[in-house]
Amino acid sequence: MSTSQKMIRAAGFLMAANLVSRFLGFVRESLMAGLFGKTGATDAYNTAFILPDLLYWLLVGGVLSAAFIPVLSEYIAKQREEEGWKVVSSVINIMFLSLCSLVIIAMILAPKFIFLQVPGFSPENRDLAVYLTRILLLQPVILAMSGITMGILNSYKIFWPSALGTVLYNASIIVCGSIFANSGDAWSISGFAFGVVIGAAVNFLVQVPSLRKVGLRYYPIIDFKHPGVKKIISLSLPIIIMFTLNQFQVIVNSNLGSALVPGSLTAIWYSYRLFQLPVGIFALAIGVAVFPTLSEQAALQKVKDFLETVSGAIRLVIYITIPVSVGMIVLRFPLIRVLFEHGEFGPLDTEITAIPLFYFTLGITAQAIIQILPRAFYALQNTWKPVGLGVVAMAVSIASMFFLVRPLAHGGLALAVTVGAIVHMLLLFISLRRMLGRIDGKRIIFTLIKSCAAAFAMGITVFYWAAQIEPLVGTGKLGSVVVLSSSALIGMVIFTIITKLMRMEEFNMAMDMLGRKTHN
Repeated sequence: MSTSQKMIRAAGFLMAANLVSRFLGFVRESLMAGLFGKTGATDAYNTAFILPDLLYWLLVGGVLSAAFIPVLSEYIAKQREEEGWKVVSSVINIMFLSLCSLVIIAMILAPKFIFLQVPGFSPENRDLAVYLTRILLLQPVILAMSGITMGILNSYKIFWPSALGTVLYNASIIVCGSIFANSGDAWSISGFAFGVVIGAAVNFLVQVPSLRKVGLRYYPIIDFKHPGVKKIISLSLPIIIMFTLNQFQVIVNSNLGSALVPGSLTAIWYSYRLFQLPVGIFALAIGVAVFPTLSEQAALQKVKDFLETVSGAIRLVIYITIPVSVGMIVLRFPLIRVLFEHGEFGPLDTEITAIPLFYFTLGITAQAIIQILPRAFYALQNTWKPVGLGVVAMAVSIASMFFLVRPLAHGGLALAVTVGAIVHMLLLFISLRRMLGRIDGKRIIFTLIKSCAAAFAMGITVFYWAAQIEPLVGTGKLGSVVVLSSSALIGMVIFTIITKLMRMEEFNMAMDMLGRKTHN
């Protein structure tokens, strides 16, 4: 089996695991929607993640996404594993001590942060957000250890433990939320928050056995002078800056959203979760699967192979996400009804949530490609360039929020995110092409055109099918399930047939992910 096929198979496995994990994630969101609806309690819960997420990405996310895997992969590729373990140990120790210190400070300053974050909240909702934030601040330290473990295993091209961990993570939240949450008590939503902390611990523990199998060697050292540690710090710095600045975009979004009708932030959050579903299942899985190989190819200066890997990954996510985007636009109402409309979440909430979902969905393919392109830069151990471009795109997104929130309310906040993603994607394409001299643009454009044509034909068919069947089965839960499942099946079959007749290479790549061999 070739390296390309191994990557595609790995991506297929990660997609399957992500699909299960995301399904459980929506079971969790659906459970919460049924218990608490779209209220101030759910706004507080979603707001409570902002500070813990900020700390995680400040000290961990940038290191893992941009520096840790490329540097460790380089040590492995050059047969210097012992040296690599010393670098890993130093990074773990630095990260753990720094994160613990910041978590303690964040616990103390949580009330001030929440007040600045959502000044439009009522005093009761602010108090609840502070309480939930302090619970969730237990998560980053555990998640950091889990992330480091995942980074080590991914460097050895072992992906299944972290994939299983994400499934168990969501399962833990569902169990805890089911046990402790009570629709009559807003503060009982904390059951979901405790589930997050427990889920993070389970996510870490399930990866430990595999970590031991690859020969983990830990050293109680902190060596800032080691070249590998210096390289990780230097590569991480721009990503840390980017993620920190990105929180400013989140703050602006929350600040503007908190002044809208109560529940607007929750509508944005639910629709964002739906929009992120295909990005998380498909694009992120492909990005994670190809990153170690990109890092290895860059370390060994295999330029031709590197370009082919980047091009193949981009074309595959275009092929997958274009029809998904069209399908979600056409079927957004039955999709929301199936996942969220029950209990306290009523038809009006579905109408409100469908608005930002429409605008988010326009940017699915751009967001998917953004999961691939920055990793190409990171593999080349160039992190400043994508960060600079990301800051420009973020500035465009923030400016768009102020411009669009007045005419489109919470829909404008969603559209601003899409505008920023498209700008970010285009800037990354242009910059990477200048750096490498070429980016296989002709094949990428042809894939985009063919995928759009096939998806358009699919979308028209699905639209008319749904319009014919919905009056017959109704808009209740069961009727929406029938409309959604039948339409999705028809759409998938139509898109598959058309792209196979077009003899698209990406069709074969997609079949390889499913473990099937095809020949045009």
